[in-house]
Amino acid sequence: MTPVHYAIGDIHGRDDLLELMHQRIVGHRQMRFADRDATIVHVGDYIDRGPDSRAVIDRLMRGVAGFETICLKGNHEDLMQACLKTDDRDVWWAWLSNAGDATLASFEVSSRLGRFDPKDLIEALGDDRITWLCSLPLHYIAGEYLFVHAGIVPGRPIQQQQDKDLLWIRYRFLDSEEDHGYRVIHGHTPGDEPVVRPNRICIDTTAPLSGRLTAVVLDGDNEPEFLTVQGEPVR
Repeated sequence: MTPVHYAIGDIHGRDDLLELMHQRIVGHRQMRFADRDATIVHVGDYIDRGPDSRAVIDRLMRGVAGFETICLKGNHEDLMQACLKTDDRDVWWAWLSNAGDATLASFEVSSRLGRFDPKDLIEALGDDRITWLCSLPLHYIAGEYLFVHAGIVPGRPIQQQQDKDLLWIRYRFLDSEEDHGYRVIHGHTPGDEPVVRPNRICIDTTAPLSGRLTAVVLDGDNEPEFLTVQGEPVR
């Protein structure tokens, strides 16, 4: 039988919501698809904004028992990865201006007085987390679905997509009504509710600010179903 896929939107340091969502998915599968293989796809942006980026990374690295786990790279992971290689203030500011300071705090790394030392970040992350970070793929294909963080350039085969577009694209993709050859499952562009279009589904529901984390259930037989967990917004 066709495997069931659960795709989870942008987490942004909300380990409390991720834990609840994993529990919700485990229960949902037991009730609906106990006899089928299942995969959980996380579409990126695990860090920044929320308070527990370190715990989110560690939970994702552990995976969920009984499920294949896929973790895609988001633009926020890419920004942090760039800082592992340099003390260039512009590179670090690109990350910190996108709420990277919350991730530094979760790893107890100080950037006070303009100290941007990649050695501090490397030591705090440790070899296992860095290896995991550097291994994150940019896309994943399952049947009729293409999972990616931000989206794709319409009309361009996936093999010809540029990393920056898969991680950062917005309106050129969001406004397109073109058939992409796959239904694209993505995050990156936050909203109050999931966005469902014939050619794409967005599952970023602004977890750190709204306290709402969303997943979509794709079973190959029925229309997409959405699971939501709700917590307190980050103040």
